Amino acid sequence: MKKKKIIPKTKLLEILKAKPDAAEILFNAGMGCCGCPMAQMETLEECCRAHGMNKKEIEKLVKKINEK
Repeated sequence: MKKKKIIPKTKLLEILKAKPDAAEILFNAGMGCCGCPMAQMETLEECCRAHGMNKKEIEKLVKKINEK
Protein backbone atom coordinates (compact mmCIF):
# COMPACT_ATOMS: atom_id res chain seq x y z
CA MET A 1 0.00 0.00 0.00
CA LYS A 2 1.42 3.36 -1.06
CA LYS A 3 1.85 5.99 1.67
CA LYS A 4 -0.04 9.24 1.19
CA LYS A 5 2.30 12.16 0.50
CA ILE A 6 1.38 15.13 2.64
CA ILE A 7 1.62 18.62 1.16
CA PRO A 8 0.76 21.99 2.75
CA LYS A 9 -2.65 21.94 1.01
CA THR A 10 -3.62 18.59 2.59
CA LYS A 11 -6.54 18.90 4.98
CA LEU A 12 -5.73 18.13 8.63
CA LEU A 13 -8.38 15.43 8.80
CA GLU A 14 -6.84 13.65 5.78
CA ILE A 15 -3.42 13.82 7.43
CA LEU A 16 -4.67 12.30 10.67
CA LYS A 17 -6.51 9.52 8.84
CA ALA A 18 -3.51 8.67 6.65
CA LYS A 19 -0.86 9.14 9.32
CA PRO A 20 -2.24 8.93 12.89
CA ASP A 21 1.29 9.41 14.27
CA ALA A 22 1.24 12.92 12.78
CA ALA A 23 -0.95 14.05 15.70
CA GLU A 24 2.06 13.95 18.02
CA ILE A 25 4.14 15.97 15.55
CA LEU A 26 1.39 18.57 15.25
CA PHE A 27 0.92 18.80 19.03
CA ASN A 28 4.68 19.20 19.50
CA ALA A 29 4.60 22.03 16.94
CA GLY A 30 2.06 23.85 19.14
CA MET A 31 -1.07 22.82 17.28
CA GLY A 32 -3.49 21.36 19.78
CA CYS A 33 -6.29 21.91 17.30
CA CYS A 34 -6.18 18.48 15.68
CA GLY A 35 -9.47 17.55 17.27
CA CYS A 36 -11.26 20.80 16.61
CA PRO A 37 -14.09 21.01 14.05
CA MET A 38 -11.96 23.19 11.76
CA ALA A 39 -9.60 20.22 11.25
CA GLN A 40 -12.15 18.78 8.85
CA MET A 41 -11.97 21.78 6.54
CA GLU A 42 -8.64 23.46 7.22
CA THR A 43 -5.44 22.64 5.37
CA LEU A 44 -2.15 22.10 7.14
CA GLU A 45 -0.88 25.36 5.70
CA GLU A 46 -3.93 27.30 6.94
CA CYS A 47 -3.53 25.83 10.40
CA CYS A 48 0.18 26.60 10.48
CA ARG A 49 -0.40 30.19 9.34
CA ALA A 50 -3.05 30.61 12.05
CA HIS A 51 -0.40 29.54 14.56
CA GLY A 52 2.14 32.05 13.23
CA MET A 53 4.37 29.69 11.26
CA ASN A 54 6.28 30.92 8.23
CA LYS A 55 6.84 29.06 4.94
CA LYS A 56 10.15 27.53 6.03
CA GLU A 57 8.64 26.23 9.29
CA ILE A 58 5.69 24.76 7.36
CA GLU A 59 8.07 23.00 4.96
CA LYS A 60 10.00 21.48 7.89
CA LEU A 61 6.75 20.27 9.46
CA VAL A 62 5.56 18.71 6.19
CA LYS A 63 8.91 16.93 5.84
CA LYS A 64 8.69 15.60 9.38
CA ILE A 65 5.16 14.29 8.83
CA ASN A 66 6.14 12.60 5.56
CA GLU A 67 9.05 10.85 7.29
CA LYS A 68 6.59 9.04 9.59
